[in-house]
Amino acid sequence: MATKWNLDPAHSEITFKVKHMMISNIKGNFTNFNAEIEAEDDTFANAKTTATIQTNSIATHNVDRDNHLKGEEFFNAELNPTITFESQALNGDITGNLTINGITKPVTLDVDFNGINVDPWGNTKAGFSFEGKINRKDFGLNWNAALEAGGVMVSEEVKLAGDLQFVKQA
Repeated sequence: MATKWNLDPAHSEITFKVKHMMISNIKGNFTNFNAEIEAEDDTFANAKTTATIQTNSIATHNVDRDNHLKGEEFFNAELNPTITFESQALNGDITGNLTINGITKPVTLDVDFNGINVDPWGNTKAGFSFEGKINRKDFGLNWNAALEAGGVMVSEEVKLAGDLQFVKQA
């Protein structure tokens, strides 16, 4: 029988980084997301993972940029309120289906299992870190602008990262 692990959002984050004007990186995160794992044991081998991110929760510390990203030229958050990830196996890395803008593509993320520990209140917790890359154009995030000196405003490659803590359910 599988054990369910629910995300501890107070101790978790999902971030991204994209090259801006070919000269610097802009970082952002999502502030509203949820995830769960169903695992047969504490090794998490072949664990089923699901995650849902609220697209409107994108935050880059710039209101105008955030509104642009939520709009029709990028995520179209009104039409596509969630980003989802589903996987059937967690074995050192995780390959699953990522859906952005209604487009689903397989994605592989490098995962580090950081261990299991019990907090002072008796909750058993497991921690994971992940990194990966996607091409934003694969998901219909096509907006860009050519720069006068060459290059483009926003790179196609987006680097993803996260630190996730889960609570074991009784």
